[in-house]
Amino acid sequence: MALLQVSYFSDAMQREVTFNALIPKDMRKEAGQKVNDHHAMKSLYLLHGYSGSFTDWLTFANVRELSERYQIAIFMPSGENHFYVDDTDKNNLYGEYIGAELVEYTRSMFPISDQKEDTFIGGLSMGGYGAIRNGLKYPENFGKIIALSSALITYNIQNASPDYADGVADYQYFTRVFGDLTKLKGSDKDPEALLAQLKKENKTIPHIYMACGSEDFLLDVNHRLRDFLNSEDIDFTYVETPGEHDWTFWNTYIEKSLAWALQ
Repeated sequence: MALLQVSYFSDAMQREVTFNALIPKDMRKEAGQKVNDHHAMKSLYLLHGYSGSFTDWLTFANVRELSERYQIAIFMPSGENHFYVDDTDKNNLYGEYIGAELVEYTRSMFPISDQKEDTFIGGLSMGGYGAIRNGLKYPENFGKIIALSSALITYNIQNASPDYADGVADYQYFTRVFGDLTKLKGSDKDPEALLAQLKKENKTIPHIYMACGSEDFLLDVNHRLRDFLNSEDIDFTYVETPGEHDWTFWNTYIEKSLAWALQ
């Protein structure tokens, strides 16, 4: 098992970025071996939640054991409270970084598969939204999406008034991250719009695994996306069991969802 912390200059972010990587077997390759042959590993890009960092999954979850057990490379970048969407004003393109550039960079650096069927994106809370948004925004890169306790706040902040606050953040923050909230619905930050566009273009929609605890404060918005997926006859898996918005739930379901992704 190799645990690495990698820093490089990101074109999408226009600055140096850092991510953690778990590589469960010897990274050395025989001369001439290509990373897309039968030896190449599957990979998971795993996103943290609001107020967290790229160290959270290593600190609070059993991802090292899962990486070793399933022989899967796990990459953990930072979203910096920006919901993994692009900030064009500051030239910090979080979505492009997570959904495209990081995938390309890690495929060039590590012995992982370059096939979308072997490439997954997942996360918790803010990272669950980020996994859904970027998995659907870049479907050519990801075969499956894992979304745990997803902060699908786009349902709540569409057309929000200037006095809006939800106990976590306020109107000023949400407009800084998502832009004009009157234009949020139907944009590429709206999971329903992304799904509708993929269906319209007859493109393959990555398989989606959603899990949320029945005591989670985000349960209602997870129900809304679940109901939309059902109404559109989109193939997905939804799991709801007793649980709160905490690492007890996420530790249980990162293991269950990873087993689902690899079956």
